[in-house]
Amino acid sequence: MTEQEQAPENNREFALQRIYLKDASFEAPNAPAIFQLEWKPESNLNLNTSATAMGDDYYEIVLNVTLTSKVGDQTAYLAEVQQAGIFLIRGFSQEEMGPMLGSYCPNILFPYAREAISALVSKGSFPQMLLAPFNFDALYAQHMEELAQKQPAGAESETAH
Repeated sequence: MTEQEQAPENNREFALQRIYLKDASFEAPNAPAIFQLEWKPESNLNLNTSATAMGDDYYEIVLNVTLTSKVGDQTAYLAEVQQAGIFLIRGFSQEEMGPMLGSYCPNILFPYAREAISALVSKGSFPQMLLAPFNFDALYAQHMEELAQKQPAGAESETAH
């Protein structure tokens, strides 16, 4: 009986097929003048994810990371990375698929994106930038809450922070 109860769990399959850098760019629009300023940057990090079904239970997940650093009103650099992965995800319920695609997979990709951003910034001759770990569960929960608020509102629009 125990095997029968666990049978649905045994049909689940999650496998990372490939991790790859889909796109990367780096701009230092105010170099070399920016290097003469006192280095007290203000950085802005923007993260978002997308999931694309590829068929046969394969999904491409893309984590988009954009980091902008400014010194005063001058942009020191803009680093953008699209870190992607192909995942086999089979046997999970519809309720479980949202968190898998929107949180679990991006969490796997984030260390690779963090390394790519750090390498780009260092190659631009700026001080090393180490992005702190990120809570994708909280980001996914916030996204779902925003969607839930927009649905019943109909024509009303709410401003997100």
